[in-house]
Amino acid sequence: MSLKKYHLPETVAAIDLGSNSFHMIVARLEESGTLSIIDRLRENVRLGGGLDKNGIINDSTQNRAFECLETFAQRIRDLPDSALRIAGTNTLRVAKNSRHFVKRAEAILNHPIEIIGGREEARLIYLGVAHGLATKEGKRLVVDIGGGSTELIIGRGMRPKRRESLYTGCVSASKRFFSNGKITKKAMKAAELEAALTLFPQAADFKAGKWDEAIGCSGTIKAIASIVHQQGWCLDGISSKSLQKLRSALIDAKHIDNLKLAGLSETRTAVIAGGLSVLLAIFKILKIEQMQVSEQSMREGLLYDLVGRITHQDVRDATVEAAMTRWSVDIAQAQRITSTVERLYHATSGQWPKDVEHIKPLLKWASMLHEIGLQVSHNNYHKHGAYILTNADMQGFSQQEQALLAALVLSHRSKFRIDHFKQLMKPFIKAGKQVCVLLRIAVLLHRGRTDQLIPEIDITVNNKNIHLSFPEGWLDEHSMTLADLIKEINYLDNAGYKLSFE
Repeated sequence: MSLKKYHLPETVAAIDLGSNSFHMIVARLEESGTLSIIDRLRENVRLGGGLDKNGIINDSTQNRAFECLETFAQRIRDLPDSALRIAGTNTLRVAKNSRHFVKRAEAILNHPIEIIGGREEARLIYLGVAHGLATKEGKRLVVDIGGGSTELIIGRGMRPKRRESLYTGCVSASKRFFSNGKITKKAMKAAELEAALTLFPQAADFKAGKWDEAIGCSGTIKAIASIVHQQGWCLDGISSKSLQKLRSALIDAKHIDNLKLAGLSETRTAVIAGGLSVLLAIFKILKIEQMQVSEQSMREGLLYDLVGRITHQDVRDATVEAAMTRWSVDIAQAQRITSTVERLYHATSGQWPKDVEHIKPLLKWASMLHEIGLQVSHNNYHKHGAYILTNADMQGFSQQEQALLAALVLSHRSKFRIDHFKQLMKPFIKAGKQVCVLLRIAVLLHRGRTDQLIPEIDITVNNKNIHLSFPEGWLDEHSMTLADLIKEINYLDNAGYKLSFE
């Protein structure tokens, strides 16, 4: 299929802000739809290692990360936002100063950064791995050991069926059990036990018998595969026996400074013990005997997902449709609201700054999901809906995108909650409030929940002043709508907007 009609930039890129390493991958998108990798950059930042006991990323680690991003920025400077995705994972999910870090990082990169949830990370990992493998019959288990989290996915072909994210990784395990560089049998056993306890609740769903082949990805697993291959312990992927030999070799060395293993890079040495302890636990609990290794992982998944969005094969559309079905959303009403919102958006096009354009799809999805909370309770259903959208596992959505959906749904009726918009990522704050006004007006116009056509309404906006012009006599014939508009004047006035109509 030719991609010319989508006006896709020739070059696309993805940046993975992992807890151990930062990765950047740049590719050329061919007309056939295939990606040709033209550049890769990797920096061993160890962001997770800089987390203190209070959950704060320390200054020295932040500075190391920013230096890396300065280098990345030179390569992506000329790329539009539509050709790039930047995703932060576990450390940026849990760090208390994550917002501060992201704000400065975005200033360096001049592009927005998404923070994705663990299961979304797992989906992207599987997408990257699946694209790099020949299609086989049967199910596959994919394992990714990152710096601060470990993702487990079972899928078939290109589709993940089950995804989990566990809070253990090579950096966190190394920091806890091998922080002084010493590697003892006792410390290794304790590290394996903790990883096993973290994994145990998921064991029944991911153990052998639930899949036909096991595939590992990520730097930790690739490093272990390189060691066991060059040591001659396993010439095809990673075997259970080869892991035991590596375990013995690390314990015999007694300290990371004494590790002289072929295939072990200097940048991986400090976290190899922690990474091995997690993989040992995975092999044991899930009863894995042999694991193949994939060169592709989340960053490639980000690229393939990006191309899907641009070519209108966006997984988020399917996610919203599934949510509407699960929560029994009134489809007809959702369509009415969405249609009117799109009319109002089109009518205001060019009257508000262009920064509104990038959240147009999110406005559509919020319109479709604005009544998702009705299945919980009719009272304050907008609050229930916001809670669902904040906490649900929504494939394809970043945490910031879910936060915007939640803010729009929370403020689509009654009080306009400005404080919730202030907590959003910077590009969403002003634009989010502006499009929320359109959603509120559309909901107000369709309060009767009938198929009666809404007349053509002229809408003009000037900064925070919104004026609606209805056909002559229409409001006199629709007294309920008139009453709601009068109330809306006060609601919007409290939010700093001035609504007028005639």
